Amino acid sequence: MYSCAVHPHAKLIESFYSAFQKRDGAAMEACYHPDIHFSDPVFPDLRGPQAGGMWRMLTSNKASDASIEFRDVEANDTTGKAHWDARYTWPQTGRKILNEIDATFEFKDGKIIRHDDHFDLWKWTRMALGPVGYALGWSPIVRNKVRKLAGGRLDAFLALERA
Repeated sequence: MYSCAVHPHAKLIESFYSAFQKRDGAAMEACYHPDIHFSDPVFPDLRGPQAGGMWRMLTSNKASDASIEFRDVEANDTTGKAHWDARYTWPQTGRKILNEIDATFEFKDGKIIRHDDHFDLWKWTRMALGPVGYALGWSPIVRNKVRKLAGGRLDAFLALERA
């Protein structure tokens, strides 16, 4: 008889993205180990509470038109991966975004301890910023500006939560 059992870590990844679809940042954070390390091209080095805070921030805007779809979830005892697409309107320019992201995971104690999202930041800047992103989105100056602005938003969000 053939068994279709899903690895518990694959279920954890599915729970993480299902919570994202429901805009439940706290449930996403609950999938993370307390010593989580998150990285992507915009937030290259978030650790511990910062990583969960980023998801709470990104899911807090209930008026947003954001939607996500995920697929190709795979996991074993130590690692996992998934693909997810985020669709939303970039509020600063009103431009439509389709960000295609490949995620990798590592696990510890039944939780995600490392999460790396991989996407083309230049492609994202072209969608978000239009001609400016096309002309300069590849440059370290624009990449660093995007990171600085996003990091500032996260710091302000976390400060408000603490207040």
